[in-house]
Amino acid sequence: MINEKRLTDEFCELVAIDAPSYGERKMADRLKEKLSALGFEVQEDDAGSHYGSETGNLYGVLKGTLPGAPLLFSSHMDTVEPSAGKRAVLHEDGRITSAGDTVLGSDDLAGIVGILEAVRHLQEENIPHRDIEILFPIAEEVFCKGALVADYTRLRAKEAYVLDLSGAPGTASLQEPTHISFQIDIRGKAAHAGFVPEEGINAIAAAASAIVALPQGRPDEETTFNIGVIEGGLATNIVPAHCSVKGEIRCYTHEKALRMLEDVIRVFEAHAGGAEVGCSHQINMLAYRVPKDHPVVTRFLDACKKLDLPGTLTKTHGGSDNNHFMRNGITGIVLSCGMNEVHSVSEYTTVTQLKDMAALTAELMQG
Repeated sequence: MINEKRLTDEFCELVAIDAPSYGERKMADRLKEKLSALGFEVQEDDAGSHYGSETGNLYGVLKGTLPGAPLLFSSHMDTVEPSAGKRAVLHEDGRITSAGDTVLGSDDLAGIVGILEAVRHLQEENIPHRDIEILFPIAEEVFCKGALVADYTRLRAKEAYVLDLSGAPGTASLQEPTHISFQIDIRGKAAHAGFVPEEGINAIAAAASAIVALPQGRPDEETTFNIGVIEGGLATNIVPAHCSVKGEIRCYTHEKALRMLEDVIRVFEAHAGGAEVGCSHQINMLAYRVPKDHPVVTRFLDACKKLDLPGTLTKTHGGSDNNHFMRNGITGIVLSCGMNEVHSVSEYTTVTQLKDMAALTAELMQG
């Protein structure tokens, strides 16, 4: 059986370790100890060196007794802010929260402890399982930077379960979008706003005209578009010569996302009013969709049925390390793992949800 007290204690222990993005060193060291104690062969790559961090992604391999290729299980080590000094508070009704001044970190510690406890359960009950591979990436919360530069030659698995979705266990996301972040730079011409405003080219006005012409929000059922940051101007008595605009595009069809980026640039150029327009962008994640009849999905549904969990299949408009797994030939789905109201100081999990996640993970590890 899943050891509820051990699982809860371990969750509270890990919550007390600060692990902001690019600052996961203490978390990685503790997880190395835990994985080694469970019999994993553990490695760490140099992912952190790409970002000025001293921590890399963790890899673990545990031999099994069942035939078949390894299965990969993954949860990220970092948490969003505010996280410094966080601690877990266990309430009488089984809810686990922070003290209210930080996030809890169930995103993604609920996934990590689910994986660790599942392995212990299999070992203590002598339950046969497939070879198990672990990848605990860094920097997921900053557009999955650890998984982006992971060394996929260290992995043999071609199927993955990523424990990193909000909600009670029993739901899996099969689809996530392409995510493009962009910056438009408009360069106009400065002039004295009181004496010769007609000699200037107002970069902020050009930006505003273009933004009004763009479809904010949800242009169609696949796509979201948002302008989130506008910066420009030096003083109220100067016609602003520069304005930068930052935004993002998310779309379930990669090609459509690229076409929308092209449309955005054309709109800004059309509304430039004599200003110069430049654009830089970054493709943070590529869209994917896993078929419902893929073994990684049917195995999940069978496990949910056995454990009397909902077995709900969905899609999200977020993104995860799984976007990069899919790009590297590993077919994965993202599982809800008992994190709730994430990215806020109201974040919580429950003992029951942690226990259900560990049980589900143990079923999946049997392959």
